[in-house]
Amino acid sequence: MKKIILDLDTGVDDSLAIAYALGSPELELIAITGTYGNVVLPLGMKNSLQITELLGHPEVKVFPGVPHSEATDGFETLEISKFIHGQNGIGDITLPEPSREAESTPAVDFIIEAAHEYGEDLVYVPTGPLTNLAAAIRKHPKLVDELTNVVLMGGALTTCGNVNGWSEANISQDPEAADFVFRSGMRTTMIGLDVTLQTLLTYKETKQWRDTGTEAGKFMADMTDYYIKAYETTAPDLGGCGLHDPLAVAVAIDPTLVTTFDINLKVDTDGATRGRTIGDTTRLNDPVKTTKVAIDVDVPRFLSEFMDRIGRAIVNA
Repeated sequence: MKKIILDLDTGVDDSLAIAYALGSPELELIAITGTYGNVVLPLGMKNSLQITELLGHPEVKVFPGVPHSEATDGFETLEISKFIHGQNGIGDITLPEPSREAESTPAVDFIIEAAHEYGEDLVYVPTGPLTNLAAAIRKHPKLVDELTNVVLMGGALTTCGNVNGWSEANISQDPEAADFVFRSGMRTTMIGLDVTLQTLLTYKETKQWRDTGTEAGKFMADMTDYYIKAYETTAPDLGGCGLHDPLAVAVAIDPTLVTTFDINLKVDTDGATRGRTIGDTTRLNDPVKTTKVAIDVDVPRFLSEFMDRIGRAIVNA
């Protein structure tokens, strides 16, 4: 059984990623490290506490991460994020107040400690900006070799961005941090828009959760329906909502779900293309490629496993 840390700016698809992890017998979700993006850090951590409790797992600890990017002094949620995820990040659905609080240990310290303790048994899945990971590497450079399984949701290599023509939202929140991680030598797998926008959920699937008649099933259905409705405005041609963050968790369990391309990446941090994920020309001929970029996905198999695992999490809540 793998130990997993989810690094989340807990909005709708982050919540689905939590459920996917909790519904996966191959994983033990040992912690969630908080970040910013879909929501501000305190709200995201509260959402994580509430959702783990709703799904019957109050033992999952939540650690406070860095609240803003390396290049800024603060963070405010974008209006488009509020539109997609709701004012509270979880489709404006109200959940009971959590019975516990986030831990006092900073997420950066916890990541370093967990990598040392669990070694190759640990998988780290950041689905927001890479600020926490970059800060952890800066504090403990040996982490590059100690944290051997990083599967991130972010970026776009073979398709357009969702912030603009070249930049994906998570990377755009902190391009400097992402560039630092990609150039650090850390081995990563990038699950970007190239594949996540091929994995779509519709009202047909969410109805199955509502039909369970459970509190958890109704919440998951209502929250995700809000997300799907937002997609009908922001991406009407897709025909559903992208399962961004759950796909990263799925690949952490089973890398064969995706086809990958080996490359040394960088992120543009200046000029008109700031936030773009693209090949690093200074390492073009380096025989060691540190990033695997997912460029295709077995959609039917993933969707089948997604419904099975979310269903298991709901039923076992």
